[in-house]
Parts: sequence; structure tokens; C-alpha cells
Amino acid sequence: MLQQCNAEWDCLSQLMESGCAVNSPADTLGQSPAHLAASGGEAFFLLWQLQTGVDINQQDCFGEAPIHKAARSGSLECLSLLVARDARLDTCNKDGYTPEDLAASCGFLECAKYLATVKHTQNAFLRAQSSSHEMRETTAAIKRGHLPLSVAYGKRRRSDGFI
Repeated sequence: MLQQCNAEWDCLSQLMESGCAVNSPADTLGQSPAHLAASGGEAFFLLWQLQTGVDINQQDCFGEAPIHKAARSGSLECLSLLVARDARLDTCNKDGYTPEDLAASCGFLECAKYLATVKHTQNAFLRAQSSSHEMRETTAAIKRGHLPLSVAYGKRRRSDGFI
């Protein structure tokens, strides 16, 4: 494992010295520097990558984005950075695993719990936002007088037109 990390960082160093674009695959597996930073738990380097405009949802040949790599390595710091930049939590790799699935299967329960909590919070926010939007539309329609009486008064309209 240590040899693999050293090889990845050597590759990463050469890549950065050559001035390669941040979204360019760093190796034959299609991993960008952000993938390598996330898989190594290198939060500072990942933050630098995020500030340079890296595509945080770019997938490698395994269908994994940097958030998958951070989950697989158990790096809560990297996960937090990626979540803060709106990394997609529902993206599945080629085996059908989400980042949360990978964190759990690799034994990083704190990371899996964090991802589950974030996903639940995001879903609750989207539901509340959708409900609020529907309520605003209904209120505006009532004010304009464009809402049928059956909806305005909570009753169903009979087939003969009477309420």
C-alpha cells in the first residue's frame, strides 16, 4: 500500500511539474489529481485542487469520483471538502456502489454515517424547498383568481359543475 501511495505521489508530482490541466487523467486508470488526493486522504492538496476548478464529479475507469476515493480511504476531511463543494452523493461506481456504500463496506462507519446524514439533510431541504415553491404558486394563483373554487376551498368539483 505504501509503495502504491509513493508511486501515485511520484506520478502526481510529475503531473503538476509538467503543468497538466487539473481535470486531466493522471494515470492509465483515468484518475485525476483530485482522485489521488482523495484516495490518499490529502485534504490540503484536495482543497488546492478544488480551488483550481477541478471537476469533483469526474469519474475514473471504475466509475468512481473523488468522493468514492475519499470514502474508500476513510478520509472524513476529504469527504467534508467534497460535500461542501456539492459533490454528488448518489453517483454509483461500475459495481453499483455509492460513496456511502463504499465507506460502510470498508469499515469506515463514521464516514458512512456522515454521508447518510448529509444525504438525509439534503433530501429534507429539497422537499421543504419544493413544498415552499408549490405553496407560493398556489398563493399567487389564489390572489390572481386563477385557482378553481374546488381547489381554493379544498372541495372537489362535482361532475355537474356544482361544489
